[in-house]
Amino acid sequence: MKIDHTGIAVRRIDEAIEFYTEMLGGKLLHRYTSEKPGVETHIAVIEMENQIIELLEPTSKTSPIERFIRQKGKGVHHIAYQVDNLEEVIKDYENKGITFLKETYRINPYGRRLIYINPVHTQGTIIELCDYNSQ
Repeated sequence: MKIDHTGIAVRRIDEAIEFYTEMLGGKLLHRYTSEKPGVETHIAVIEMENQIIELLEPTSKTSPIERFIRQKGKGVHHIAYQVDNLEEVIKDYENKGITFLKETYRINPYGRRLIYINPVHTQGTIIELCDYNSQ
């Protein structure tokens, strides 16, 4: 298992993109908006020296990113770990008593399947598990 990306909650995605690209030397790979219920977020994918950062700006008051910023402030929202087969890992973890936030399961526009582990198991850290088997 390796780190796939780090998600960062921001209020102004354009300013964040400018900082990560112009000041830190990152490269904007993708930018898109997901208006799916339970997502409602502008997303910018930035590559930094073979590491990926996802900048996340809420698009509505019901966005989980909006809720996160209200509760904890801007900053690191989640760490994503890439697994070989998401379905197998989910079954394995569930057999070990780990629960998932089932409503977070989805496939993003670039074919990445993902789901969040219930933070009660992670000392409050939001952890995403993902794979690219759907491509």
